[in-house]
Amino acid sequence: MENAVNYDAAMRGMMAELKTAEAAGEKRPKLLLHSCCAPCSSACLEILKDVFDITVYYYNPNIDEAEEYEKRKAEQIRFLRETGWADFIDCDYDCAAFEEIAKGRETCAEGGARCYECYKLRLFKTAERAKTGGFDYFASTLSVSPYKNAAWLNSIGFAAEKELGVKFLPSDFKKKGGYLRSTALSKEYGLYRQNYCGCRFSKCEAEKREAEKEGKL
Repeated sequence: MENAVNYDAAMRGMMAELKTAEAAGEKRPKLLLHSCCAPCSSACLEILKDVFDITVYYYNPNIDEAEEYEKRKAEQIRFLRETGWADFIDCDYDCAAFEEIAKGRETCAEGGARCYECYKLRLFKTAERAKTGGFDYFASTLSVSPYKNAAWLNSIGFAAEKELGVKFLPSDFKKKGGYLRSTALSKEYGLYRQNYCGCRFSKCEAEKREAEKEGKL
């Protein structure tokens, strides 16, 4: 079902206003963009880079193993170095933060209550860093995925804006071919793409899908 609110249109409307303001002499706004990985960030950054001074915030305690975390982080850094589209802020690998919100929700289906809490964890952390870092806006790349609930993401983002007092940039980056563009950019830059979101639960689901394809289940 389509979202009642067109978050992509809302974002582009805000960006048009900011671009007009910049042309009139106002300072370009600073955006802290939470990114889950380089492939997802690619199309988002391409859209945003002409309006904002962007810093990518790599906060992903949901990733199941430190090795996977470092691999995805390295690809994010490489992509930013090759494009020059954004600066980068790393966060320590803190899987305990994810395990805390997953507690009691281990049996939830993918895309359910556990995922909602994971969105909330990462978006509120981004908003907090945006506030302390003096950013004008914060946003997330998560909505570029067709498997992520854009209505939830935007609702959480606006809740963080209200609570913390830093502006949230709404988005639904999958719109207008955003996800397909992310796959094209990933191919162009040779980015490492994974077949699961990052957490141990999504990894298990991905492994189950692969086994079914191979006729092992």
